Amino acid sequence: METSLVFFSQLNMCEPKEKAFFKLIHGLGKEETSKEAKIRAKEKRNRLSLLVQKLEFHEEPPSSSRSGNLAKETRVSPEEAVIWGESFDKLLSHKDGLETFTRFLKTEFSEENIEFWIACEDFKKSEDPQQIILKAKAIYEKFIQNDAPQEVNLDFHTKEVITKSITHPTLHSFDAAQSRVYQLMEQDSYTRFLKSDIYLDLIEGRPQRPTNLRRRSRSFTCAEFQDVKSDVAIWL
Repeated sequence: METSLVFFSQLNMCEPKEKAFFKLIHGLGKEETSKEAKIRAKEKRNRLSLLVQKLEFHEEPPSSSRSGNLAKETRVSPEEAVIWGESFDKLLSHKDGLETFTRFLKTEFSEENIEFWIACEDFKKSEDPQQIILKAKAIYEKFIQNDAPQEVNLDFHTKEVITKSITHPTLHSFDAAQSRVYQLMEQDSYTRFLKSDIYLDLIEGRPQRPTNLRRRSRSFTCAEFQDVKSDVAIWL
Protein backbone atom coordinates (compact mmCIF):
# COMPACT_ATOMS: atom_id res chain seq x y z
CA MET A 1 0.00 0.00 0.00
CA GLU A 2 1.38 3.42 -1.00
CA THR A 3 1.50 6.27 1.49
CA SER A 4 0.67 9.82 0.30
CA LEU A 5 2.70 12.65 1.72
CA VAL A 6 1.51 16.25 2.01
CA PHE A 7 4.09 19.01 2.46
CA PHE A 8 3.38 22.44 3.93
CA SER A 9 6.07 24.97 3.07
CA GLN A 10 5.22 27.08 6.10
CA LEU A 11 5.87 24.23 8.56
CA ASN A 12 9.14 24.24 10.50
CA MET A 13 10.04 20.58 10.85
CA CYS A 14 12.09 21.36 13.95
CA GLU A 15 8.98 22.45 15.86
CA PRO A 16 6.43 20.13 17.39
CA LYS A 17 3.82 19.13 14.83
CA GLU A 18 0.90 20.57 16.81
CA LYS A 19 2.61 23.95 17.23
CA ALA A 20 3.66 24.14 13.59
CA PHE A 21 0.19 23.21 12.36
CA PHE A 22 -1.37 25.85 14.64
CA LYS A 23 0.91 28.53 13.14
CA LEU A 24 -0.04 27.49 9.63
CA ILE A 25 -3.79 27.62 10.30
CA HIS A 26 -3.45 30.87 12.25
CA GLY A 27 -1.48 32.43 9.37
CA LEU A 28 -4.08 31.37 6.82
CA GLY A 29 -6.78 32.87 9.01
CA LYS A 30 -4.95 36.18 9.14
CA GLU A 31 -4.45 36.16 5.38
CA GLU A 32 -8.15 35.42 4.81
CA THR A 33 -9.13 38.18 7.25
CA SER A 34 -6.81 40.58 5.45
CA LYS A 35 -8.37 39.71 2.07
CA GLU A 36 -11.89 40.19 3.44
CA ALA A 37 -10.90 43.55 4.92
CA LYS A 38 -9.48 44.67 1.57
CA ILE A 39 -12.64 43.58 -0.22
CA ARG A 40 -14.84 45.46 2.28
CA ALA A 41 -12.65 48.55 1.96
CA LYS A 42 -12.87 48.37 -1.83
CA GLU A 43 -16.65 48.05 -1.67
CA LYS A 44 -16.85 51.08 0.61
CA ARG A 45 -14.68 53.10 -1.78
CA ASN A 46 -16.89 52.08 -4.71
CA ARG A 47 -20.06 53.07 -2.85
CA LEU A 48 -18.50 56.40 -1.87
CA SER A 49 -17.41 57.01 -5.46
CA LEU A 50 -20.94 56.34 -6.75
CA LEU A 51 -22.38 58.67 -4.11
CA VAL A 52 -19.96 61.45 -5.09
CA GLN A 53 -20.84 60.99 -8.78
CA LYS A 54 -24.55 61.26 -7.99
CA LEU A 55 -24.01 64.41 -5.95
CA GLU A 56 -21.91 65.96 -8.73
CA PHE A 57 -24.54 64.99 -11.31
CA HIS A 58 -27.27 66.89 -9.44
CA GLU A 59 -25.33 69.80 -7.99
CA GLU A 60 -25.52 73.27 -9.42
CA PRO A 61 -22.75 74.60 -11.70
CA PRO A 62 -19.92 76.55 -10.02
CA SER A 63 -20.84 80.07 -8.98
CA SER A 64 -18.42 81.53 -11.52
CA SER A 65 -20.20 79.61 -14.30
CA ARG A 66 -23.61 80.77 -13.07
CA SER A 67 -22.46 84.38 -12.93
CA GLY A 68 -21.26 84.09 -16.51
CA ASN A 69 -24.68 82.89 -17.62
CA LEU A 70 -26.37 85.67 -15.67
CA ALA A 71 -24.19 88.23 -17.40
CA LYS A 72 -25.55 87.04 -20.72
CA GLU A 73 -29.13 87.06 -19.50
CA THR A 74 -28.98 90.66 -18.26
CA ARG A 75 -28.53 91.81 -21.87
CA VAL A 76 -32.05 90.61 -22.66
CA SER A 77 -34.85 93.03 -21.87
CA PRO A 78 -38.24 91.73 -20.74
CA GLU A 79 -39.72 93.17 -23.94
CA GLU A 80 -37.36 91.09 -26.08
CA ALA A 81 -38.06 87.95 -24.07
CA VAL A 82 -41.82 88.43 -24.49
CA ILE A 83 -41.36 88.29 -28.28
CA TRP A 84 -39.80 84.82 -27.93
CA GLY A 85 -43.10 83.60 -26.56
CA GLU A 86 -44.97 84.56 -29.73
CA SER A 87 -43.57 81.66 -31.76
CA PHE A 88 -40.76 79.13 -31.81
CA ASP A 89 -39.51 80.75 -35.03
CA LYS A 90 -38.97 84.08 -33.30
CA LEU A 91 -37.14 82.41 -30.42
CA LEU A 92 -34.65 80.63 -32.70
CA SER A 93 -34.15 83.59 -35.03
CA HIS A 94 -32.98 85.75 -32.09
CA LYS A 95 -29.34 85.16 -31.05
CA ASP A 96 -30.00 85.57 -27.31
CA GLY A 97 -33.19 83.55 -27.64
CA LEU A 98 -31.27 80.68 -29.22
CA GLU A 99 -28.63 80.82 -26.48
CA THR A 100 -31.25 80.89 -23.72
CA PHE A 101 -33.18 78.00 -25.21
CA THR A 102 -29.93 76.02 -25.52
CA ARG A 103 -29.23 76.59 -21.81
CA PHE A 104 -32.73 75.36 -21.02
CA LEU A 105 -32.21 72.17 -23.05
CA LYS A 106 -28.99 71.52 -21.15
CA THR A 107 -30.99 71.41 -17.92
CA GLU A 108 -33.00 68.59 -19.51
CA PHE A 109 -29.95 66.90 -21.04
CA SER A 110 -31.39 67.22 -24.54
CA GLU A 111 -29.09 69.87 -26.03
CA GLU A 112 -28.20 67.48 -28.88
CA ASN A 113 -31.49 68.51 -30.50
CA ILE A 114 -30.66 72.18 -30.89
CA GLU A 115 -27.02 71.44 -31.71
CA PHE A 116 -28.15 69.17 -34.55
CA TRP A 117 -30.51 71.87 -35.81
CA ILE A 118 -27.70 74.47 -35.77
CA ALA A 119 -25.33 72.05 -37.54
CA CYS A 120 -27.91 71.52 -40.29
CA GLU A 121 -28.38 75.28 -40.70
CA ASP A 122 -24.64 75.68 -41.14
CA PHE A 123 -24.41 72.70 -43.48
CA LYS A 124 -27.00 74.13 -45.88
CA LYS A 125 -24.84 77.24 -46.34
CA SER A 126 -21.88 75.18 -47.60
CA GLU A 127 -20.72 75.85 -51.17
CA ASP A 128 -17.51 73.89 -51.64
CA PRO A 129 -18.21 70.24 -52.68
CA GLN A 130 -15.46 68.92 -50.41
CA GLN A 131 -16.85 70.84 -47.44
CA ILE A 132 -20.30 69.39 -48.12
CA ILE A 133 -18.88 65.87 -47.92
CA LEU A 134 -16.82 66.54 -44.78
CA LYS A 135 -19.62 68.35 -42.92
CA ALA A 136 -22.20 65.73 -43.88
CA LYS A 137 -19.96 63.00 -42.52
CA ALA A 138 -19.35 64.95 -39.31
CA ILE A 139 -23.10 65.46 -38.75
CA TYR A 140 -23.84 61.82 -39.50
CA GLU A 141 -21.20 60.50 -37.10
CA LYS A 142 -22.10 62.88 -34.29
CA PHE A 143 -25.90 62.89 -34.47
CA ILE A 144 -27.31 60.19 -36.78
CA GLN A 145 -25.51 56.85 -36.76
CA ASN A 146 -26.35 54.25 -34.13
CA ASP A 147 -24.64 54.97 -30.80
CA ALA A 148 -23.49 58.40 -32.00
CA PRO A 149 -22.17 60.53 -29.10
CA GLN A 150 -25.14 62.91 -29.46
CA GLU A 151 -27.59 60.69 -31.30
CA VAL A 152 -30.92 62.36 -31.98
CA ASN A 153 -34.24 60.57 -31.83
CA LEU A 154 -35.18 59.79 -35.44
CA ASP A 155 -37.46 57.14 -36.88
CA PHE A 156 -35.91 54.17 -38.68
CA HIS A 157 -36.95 55.25 -42.17
CA THR A 158 -35.43 58.74 -41.86
CA LYS A 159 -32.16 57.35 -40.54
CA GLU A 160 -32.03 54.72 -43.28
CA VAL A 161 -32.46 57.31 -46.04
CA ILE A 162 -29.64 59.43 -44.61
CA THR A 163 -27.37 56.41 -44.17
CA LYS A 164 -27.81 55.37 -47.81
CA SER A 165 -27.12 58.86 -49.15
CA ILE A 166 -24.26 59.89 -46.88
CA THR A 167 -21.57 58.79 -49.38
CA HIS A 168 -22.93 61.28 -51.92
CA PRO A 169 -24.57 63.99 -49.79
CA THR A 170 -26.41 67.05 -51.04
CA LEU A 171 -27.41 70.23 -49.25
CA HIS A 172 -30.81 68.64 -48.65
CA SER A 173 -29.57 65.35 -47.17
CA PHE A 174 -30.67 66.28 -43.64
CA ASP A 175 -33.84 68.24 -44.44
CA ALA A 176 -36.27 65.53 -43.31
CA ALA A 177 -34.37 64.85 -40.09
CA GLN A 178 -34.00 68.55 -39.32
CA SER A 179 -37.71 69.10 -39.87
CA ARG A 180 -38.64 66.29 -37.48
CA VAL A 181 -36.29 67.58 -34.79
CA TYR A 182 -37.67 71.09 -35.17
CA GLN A 183 -41.27 69.90 -34.82
CA LEU A 184 -40.51 67.84 -31.72
CA MET A 185 -38.69 70.75 -30.07
CA GLU A 186 -41.52 73.11 -30.92
CA GLN A 187 -44.25 70.81 -29.61
CA ASP A 188 -42.38 69.49 -26.58
CA SER A 189 -39.33 71.44 -25.35
CA TYR A 190 -40.55 74.90 -26.39
CA THR A 191 -43.80 74.45 -24.46
CA ARG A 192 -41.89 73.60 -21.29
CA PHE A 193 -39.41 76.41 -21.92
CA LEU A 194 -42.21 79.01 -21.83
CA LYS A 195 -43.22 77.70 -18.38
CA SER A 196 -39.66 77.43 -17.04
CA ASP A 197 -38.03 79.67 -14.44
CA ILE A 198 -35.36 80.55 -17.01
CA TYR A 199 -37.94 82.20 -19.27
CA LEU A 200 -40.36 83.56 -16.63
CA ASP A 201 -37.53 85.28 -14.77
CA LEU A 202 -36.47 87.00 -17.99
CA ILE A 203 -39.88 88.39 -18.92
CA GLU A 204 -40.39 89.59 -15.34
CA GLY A 205 -36.91 91.10 -15.07
CA ARG A 206 -35.82 88.88 -12.17
CA PRO A 207 -32.30 87.50 -11.61
CA GLN A 208 -31.92 83.93 -12.81
CA ARG A 209 -32.56 81.33 -10.12
CA PRO A 210 -30.60 78.05 -9.86
CA THR A 211 -32.17 75.39 -12.07
CA ASN A 212 -32.30 71.72 -11.11
CA LEU A 213 -31.06 69.31 -13.76
CA ARG A 214 -33.43 66.51 -14.72
CA ARG A 215 -33.09 63.67 -17.18
CA ARG A 216 -35.63 63.56 -19.96
CA SER A 217 -36.00 61.37 -23.01
CA ARG A 218 -34.41 62.68 -26.19
CA SER A 219 -36.50 64.52 -28.73
CA PHE A 220 -35.99 67.04 -31.51
CA THR A 221 -36.48 68.29 -35.15
CA CYS A 222 -36.07 71.34 -37.51
CA ALA A 223 -36.87 73.81 -40.31
CA GLU A 224 -35.05 76.56 -42.13
CA PHE A 225 -34.15 79.94 -40.62
CA GLN A 226 -31.90 82.50 -42.23
CA ASP A 227 -30.99 84.63 -39.22
CA VAL A 228 -29.13 81.97 -37.22
CA LYS A 229 -25.42 82.74 -37.09
CA SER A 230 -23.27 80.08 -38.75
CA ASP A 231 -20.71 78.59 -36.39
CA VAL A 232 -19.15 75.27 -37.36
CA ALA A 233 -17.15 75.22 -34.12
CA ILE A 234 -20.36 74.61 -32.20
CA TRP A 235 -20.75 71.12 -33.56
CA LEU A 236 -17.44 69.96 -35.07
